[in-house]
Amino acid sequence: MGLAERRKTLGYSQEKLAGLLGVDRTTVGRWESGRIEPQPPQRRGLAIALEVSLQDLELLLTEPRSAGREATGQQSSDYLSVGDPDEMIRREFLRVLTVSGALTSLPLDEAEALADGVLRGAPADFERMNSHLWQVYQLARSKGSVYAVIRDQLATLNEALATSRGNSRQMLMAAADLFQLAGEVAFDRNRYADAAASYSLAASVSKDAGAYDLWACALVRHAYLDVSEQRYRQAAQVLGAAERLAGRGDKELTTRHWVASVQAEAYAGLGDLVACERALDQAEKVRGLTAHSANGGWLRFDGTRLAEERGARYVRLGRLDLAETTLKQALDQKALAAGQSYRRRSAVLTDLAAIGAKRRDPEQVVTYGREAIRLAQASSSGYVARRLHSLRDEFGPLARDHRVAELGAEISMLRTP
Repeated sequence: MGLAERRKTLGYSQEKLAGLLGVDRTTVGRWESGRIEPQPPQRRGLAIALEVSLQDLELLLTEPRSAGREATGQQSSDYLSVGDPDEMIRREFLRVLTVSGALTSLPLDEAEALADGVLRGAPADFERMNSHLWQVYQLARSKGSVYAVIRDQLATLNEALATSRGNSRQMLMAAADLFQLAGEVAFDRNRYADAAASYSLAASVSKDAGAYDLWACALVRHAYLDVSEQRYRQAAQVLGAAERLAGRGDKELTTRHWVASVQAEAYAGLGDLVACERALDQAEKVRGLTAHSANGGWLRFDGTRLAEERGARYVRLGRLDLAETTLKQALDQKALAAGQSYRRRSAVLTDLAAIGAKRRDPEQVVTYGREAIRLAQASSSGYVARRLHSLRDEFGPLARDHRVAELGAEISMLRTP
């Protein structure tokens, strides 16, 4: 059954269905023929009107596309899977790149001539909305819960770019900002390929906008994918490029200090204590900047995590005494003690448990590991679960201790998205 058949089964004419959804009758006709697809915000309303789930709606929309492929002899592998939200986002990214590239390469008067419609959102509106989404993302226990809203924002941003008048630099910066947030959500869900695509596109659009700080931050996030998969040398190379870009950016922002912080992690992975501490010292200089040097969105580095990050680097380097002292101080910080960040607190707890594993101290492993599991269960965060699965790999001979074995079994039950 296709979309048209489902509509007829419910007794709707194209006009009636169009009226319910607030679109033109011809739009419904184009949906049914497969010539265009409903936008993400329209899909929910269409599913409700047709009394089907979003998954079933995708099946209804697939039939006309399949018929079209059969008529032209094209293989299904030539088409993107529009039912995959991540693929939908990627396709929207590519559309933005096409539009933005055309606008930025034309003189101002010609760019204005391309716009026949009315701008559906001012750059400042998108900037405010993006800032709000970053705040929601930070506070959300389940990071994936903001994903649908990001898709809606992206669809609206695309419409605005398509009708943008004149200089679109601010719009491009809003797009690069949003792409980085989409990448963060994908990363938390352990969808590294989608995260990498998002960060790469964020970097490309930042380059088009001439926004060096945004560009550098996109590279930092991309490098962190390498760090997460222990490709430290590749991460260091990407971070070197980010460092050069940050040097051309706004000196009042914390970009270059964030770059240094992540460089310290890469150097720790490479076993280079001297380079790691040098990078950490550079990151510490963030404390000399103003309170407004981090925008709370695509650039959130303000130095408040440096104690826990320094402790984690010492763990990686095997400097356990230094690591334990630093991490316990971080755990006593007001924000972590109040439980304001499950991700941050769980990372510190996991590192302290890892120190116990390296010291063959089952009591320390179980004490800190169990609390980290509690936070993982409360947050449903892929990041927390991923850290704990890495902890389990550190158990070694301690796995024979029944308490540690029970902890390992509890960790095994944690889902990584």
